[in-house]
Amino acid sequence: MHLRLNGLVFAVLTALVAILGTWSGDPDLQRLWLLPLALLLAGLAYEGWTITRARPNVTVDAPAQGVLGRPMHLQLLFRHELSRVVDIQAAPAAPEAVEIATDIRLVSVPANGTVTVELRATPRRLGQHSWPGMQARIAGPMGLAWWSRRLDASYTFKVVPELLRDAAGRVGAVSGGIRARAALGAGAEVLQLREYRVGDPQNSIDWKAAARRGQLISRDFSEDQHLDIVVAVDAGRTSALRAGELDRLGHYINLAARFAEHAVAQDDRVGVMLFADQPLATLAPGRGIGTVLRIRQMLSAATPRPAESNPLNAALRIRTLVRHRSLIVMLTDVDDATVAGQLASAARLLLPKHLPLIAGMSSPEAEAMTAATAHTWLDPYESLAAQEYCSRLERNVRALRALGAPALVTRPEQLERAVFDAYAEFRNRRRV
Repeated sequence: MHLRLNGLVFAVLTALVAILGTWSGDPDLQRLWLLPLALLLAGLAYEGWTITRARPNVTVDAPAQGVLGRPMHLQLLFRHELSRVVDIQAAPAAPEAVEIATDIRLVSVPANGTVTVELRATPRRLGQHSWPGMQARIAGPMGLAWWSRRLDASYTFKVVPELLRDAAGRVGAVSGGIRARAALGAGAEVLQLREYRVGDPQNSIDWKAAARRGQLISRDFSEDQHLDIVVAVDAGRTSALRAGELDRLGHYINLAARFAEHAVAQDDRVGVMLFADQPLATLAPGRGIGTVLRIRQMLSAATPRPAESNPLNAALRIRTLVRHRSLIVMLTDVDDATVAGQLASAARLLLPKHLPLIAGMSSPEAEAMTAATAHTWLDPYESLAAQEYCSRLERNVRALRALGAPALVTRPEQLERAVFDAYAEFRNRRRV
């Protein structure tokens, strides 16, 4: 309970009357302060009884599913059971994995009515989340006090990875993917007809065209290219570090989910692995929408682990998961010096049988600090540390590329585009 203006007036009046009565020396005046105090206590008792009858409550009206990193709109519906207008001050609360504006809202809820408060929330962590109760203060009808109450919201929702098909305007969408490429091969689709050459197999001869032309005609077929892809997602300690709007794991999860959907649309087989110090979950490469759904389900349960990542253990598991040449997309922390040696060992283990693409994120804050103007004595040291960080990152990338493993490091918002472009290049250049 917190006194409002009317309550404070009665409290001050009680104190002033008590002081005046003490100074007067009159026994009757000395007891006069009990009157305003009694009125204040009686009014507070009445307000407390009224607030109990009001039974204020809040309901969250929102979708049952949110998308990681994508803002969602919620409505807070305030109600009560009194036959008069009630003022409510509410401090919106959200699960730890969801960001909202925490400004205190003041609403006047009419009798037998509802007041709606719009709220913008951005999920930052996957999984099932329950909306917590929020602290509120209810104004008493006599203006004496604010009465504290906790309003519970019975609302749960699930946060899932980003989609591809419903985000055509975002980077990495199908419209910006690879193009069909005609190449000679042993596929089932006829690419062209041409004159017979010595050495052409008999099953490539088009006998009907040969009969019409009066000479042997051979068929060239388009080449089928179906890749096996494993996306390895680092869920170790450093994946919990914030990188822009999401933590690193959030960026990895969204990229893995959208990349899997894009690759399956190209009729490639896609599998996923989550790893930290040990492999955590594995899904063998597969085709079709069923594979995409299984991948999204597995990724939705991913959480950062408080353990140092070990890409070498992940590479050992990948070698047993895919038997022939595959594209291994490893989303991990390239800038961590303690992992650089293990990354190199993992690349050597996968090469040359497989093609590992190692992708990581740089820090825009560190890049900005390298050339920032110094304002305090500490700024030059921070700038030197940032320069060392950036140079170490470049050395790690060069070392991986020297081994033959394509490696890239970009800002968080550019990582998806870089991986999609690399995938398109591998396909066009037939590196897998």
